[in-house]
Amino acid sequence: MQFPEWSLVQYRVDDSEKLAVGVSVGGSIVQGPPGTEGLSLMEVLSRWDSLAPLLREWTPAASDVIAGARLAPPLTYPGKVLCAGANYWDHCAEMGVEPPDELGDPFFFLKPPTTTVTGPGDPVPLPSYPGARVDWEAELAVVIGRTGRNLSPEQALDHVAGYLAANDISARDRLTAPKPVGKPFTYDWVGHKGQDGFCPLGPGVVPAWQIPDPQNLRIRLSVNGVVKQDSSTAQMMVPTAEVVAAASRLTRLEPGDVILTGTPAGVGVPRGEFLTAGDEVVVEIERIGRLENTVVAS
Repeated sequence: MQFPEWSLVQYRVDDSEKLAVGVSVGGSIVQGPPGTEGLSLMEVLSRWDSLAPLLREWTPAASDVIAGARLAPPLTYPGKVLCAGANYWDHCAEMGVEPPDELGDPFFFLKPPTTTVTGPGDPVPLPSYPGARVDWEAELAVVIGRTGRNLSPEQALDHVAGYLAANDISARDRLTAPKPVGKPFTYDWVGHKGQDGFCPLGPGVVPAWQIPDPQNLRIRLSVNGVVKQDSSTAQMMVPTAEVVAAASRLTRLEPGDVILTGTPAGVGVPRGEFLTAGDEVVVEIERIGRLENTVVAS
């Protein structure tokens, strides 16, 4: 699988908790581009219009490898994490959902950013209650670089700074509340999607100009080396530009916001397969990179 030329990352050195912006290239972390010194990646995104032209002309130098650098969560923290649900033809088929006669906007849910977002190598904690059924969902994530509201699909990708790999971890046992007040209050989207550590992102933000077509990327997920999902973003029902435009009609998009675009076939719930402590989960997206996380007991 082809990986990116380079991506913007956050890193720590050895045991330090101090974050810095760098670049992941060829398996190493090198010094960040000029103009990123002393900034977080969220701050870089807040200045994306001025920094992007400089980054386009910049080439990472192997001589600038940072000794002892280890990847941190790429964004600390997005203002919003918006997730589009049921957005792949093959995933709807595996869930027994008939394709609609006419497509509308995707439906969205939110993940709490500061408690769900983690990074490469970070643990995915299982819920502490008994009977949790925790599933995986490999997704292409969009990172916003320019404020926008009520965008058209033709405008939407001009507001995208770049892309990440994501894993939309889901507690399938919490899709519905165990004792709802009534039928209108059945669904528990926070319990289902918003528990701690349920949004690994990474490994870094790949600038949008490196991804000429976000609808032509292989997307794959494995658990303990066994491939579970192997599809393409071409399977999206609503393509990336239209997902971003639809999100902008609901809320103002701001630099650093993240939009997850849906997952393909191969999730665990149709087969009764769920994550357990010790599982190694790997998301790989062509031209975006590889995101690895280990499942741990709470």
